[in-house]
Amino acid sequence: MRRTGFHRRQSGGGGSGFKGMIVKLSVAAVVLLICTLSLFFSSTGTSSNLQSNYRSEIRLEELWSNAGSGSWRPSSAPRTHWAPPPTESNGYLRVRCNGGLNQQRSAISNAVLAARIMNATLVLPELDANSFWHDDSGFHGIYDVEHFIKTLRYDVKIVESIPENQKNGKKKKIKPFQLRPPRDAPVSWYTTDALKKMKEHGAIYLTPFSHRLAEEIDNPEYQRLRCRVNYHALRFKPHIVKLSQSIVEKLREQGPFMSIHLRFEMDMLSFAGCFDIFTPEEQKILKKYRKENFAPKRLVYNERRAIGKCPLTPQEVGLILRALGFDNSTRIYLAAGELFGGDRFMKPFRSLFPRLENHSSVENSEELAENTRGLAGSAVDYMVCLLSDIFMPTYDGPSNFANNLLGHRLYYGFRTTIRPDRKSLAPIFIDRENGQTAGFEEAVRKVMLKTNFGEPHKRVSPESFYTNSWPECFCQISAQNPADKCPPNDILNIMNDELQKTETDTNSTIS
Repeated sequence: MRRTGFHRRQSGGGGSGFKGMIVKLSVAAVVLLICTLSLFFSSTGTSSNLQSNYRSEIRLEELWSNAGSGSWRPSSAPRTHWAPPPTESNGYLRVRCNGGLNQQRSAISNAVLAARIMNATLVLPELDANSFWHDDSGFHGIYDVEHFIKTLRYDVKIVESIPENQKNGKKKKIKPFQLRPPRDAPVSWYTTDALKKMKEHGAIYLTPFSHRLAEEIDNPEYQRLRCRVNYHALRFKPHIVKLSQSIVEKLREQGPFMSIHLRFEMDMLSFAGCFDIFTPEEQKILKKYRKENFAPKRLVYNERRAIGKCPLTPQEVGLILRALGFDNSTRIYLAAGELFGGDRFMKPFRSLFPRLENHSSVENSEELAENTRGLAGSAVDYMVCLLSDIFMPTYDGPSNFANNLLGHRLYYGFRTTIRPDRKSLAPIFIDRENGQTAGFEEAVRKVMLKTNFGEPHKRVSPESFYTNSWPECFCQISAQNPADKCPPNDILNIMNDELQKTETDTNSTIS
């Protein structure tokens, strides 16, 4: 069985294991749970096996509960010997993480791993927020720095800035050597080219640092480190968590709710080359934006749409949900920037699902206005979508917001996701537009039956590790394969003892 059945997550509910905890805990406790190391060893509900066959029908009541886990639970703690960071490092690693909030999350995870690979001291990553968000709040403005450094103390040394060197009685700051890493660089690049420059100069500065470390690495412990960073160390600042918690509580007062990342925005439409549905003036704006921001490429709308390269329109999103059985009483939280084309595209969606909300409509306060500018607004949307009962991305290609959320929800108890197969749905929508409406909903359901709804599943290219970290960051208590067995419950104590021993040995050597 894939699911345990319909339930609404209200405090005081029953249950056992990880799912039971989710039912019992308040939203505040849930936020704390997912942001601390305690989730390493939380238990999850069980199901006899991973789902290997496509389902024969979609039951709406099942979608409001978590997916079956096949007895898997999240665990990114080391399972083999994992030595603490040596006292002496090879130098300092400084990185500049470009892109939006979630592209930066991936970059931060990669930076920690790169520092581990090179035995380097990581300088607190820089967030290139100003060029993308016109926001210069940086790492300190979004994340809990103290928690970040403390959570990763078994993995890497982290400092907030490169210290000054004392030489000949004078203090001099180390000037890092600037390098541009290759895209998806292999581990070998960091252990050769990057490490050589680090040893020569004492520090290196990698910029830009987005997608600059290969995602597929044949070392499960390295992959688990990425999960420790992304799902445990990167905790938003208290005011962001508090605001997100308030929004979720208000949304859930009237029962479960769905969140949708509606990626129908100028940058994505320009990138995808999907122009023909817009007015001549709108097309002019999109083409100008594309010319200024992306490499030239032959783009034909009909061809792009037929292979699933166009973001779903708001109306298409509504039609998919209706075909799955959701009605106009469904409460939907929209995480989106400014929708291109305005109300002309939103009206059909709103007519199908009038109970649409965003963070401004749920929590209209001065605190919200003050704390949702730039990256912070994206962080609030991220937390609300993470905690929603169902999440649906409308374009999960280069959209790292959706990619990271899909991965985080999988790690956070296999929470339901609805991932439309745009390529398979495209001919169905095209037929409908050409007047062939008979059997439309049945055809949509047939496509959706073959999609994943949040169960653990094998990662197949081009699916990102950040979208699906199974099986590296999951384990089974009673595993047939020793590699899948959960680590001992005292693993943190063991790591702490080893770290203290290293520090004691170092102090003894110095004295």
